[in-house]
This record gives sequence, C-alpha cells and structure tokens, in this order.
Amino acid sequence: MSDSAEALACWLCERLIGTRLQWHHTVPKSKKGRETVPVHPICHKTIHTLFTNAELARHGTDRSYLLANPELAKFVDWISGKPPDFHAPTRRRK
Repeated sequence: MSDSAEALACWLCERLIGTRLQWHHTVPKSKKGRETVPVHPICHKTIHTLFTNAELARHGTDRSYLLANPELAKFVDWISGKPPDFHAPTRRRK
C-alpha cells in the first residue's frame, strides 16, 4: 500500500482506510452525481441501508445531515473503535 493510500480516511466514520476501500457517490450516479469519497465497505453499505437515493440526492454531500440520523450516529459511534478492515453483516432497515 502506498503512503497516499495509507493516509486515506473514511468520509463517514473518519477511521483510516485499510486494505478494503470503496468509493461512495455522495449524490447517487442515478441522480447525476459525480463526486466520490472514500469509505469502508461497511460504512458504504450502512449509508445505503439507511437512506434512499432520493434522500442522498438532496442531502448526501452534507455529512453532518447524515450523522443527524440517530441510527447512523449510533453506527458511527459503534464502529469508531474498530480496526480499519473490520467488517460485519449490515442489517436492512424494516
């Protein structure tokens, strides 16, 4: 891994990225979004579990708006102490 990759931090949880990296479109591609940010796979899946593409199109670039969601805030608090490559199943919202 190069030095620049080692320095990447997850846009959502702000933990360092390990060997598993995904790029999240803050505004979904289906809604004409182009900007991407680095995220852990578990963080990426959680964003898409908790928010629809329409919600992300309206507020996806505003990290603080997303973190105002109690479920996401609880997730970020929980994941904050985990190692960079930690992964666990993500439950779908009912």
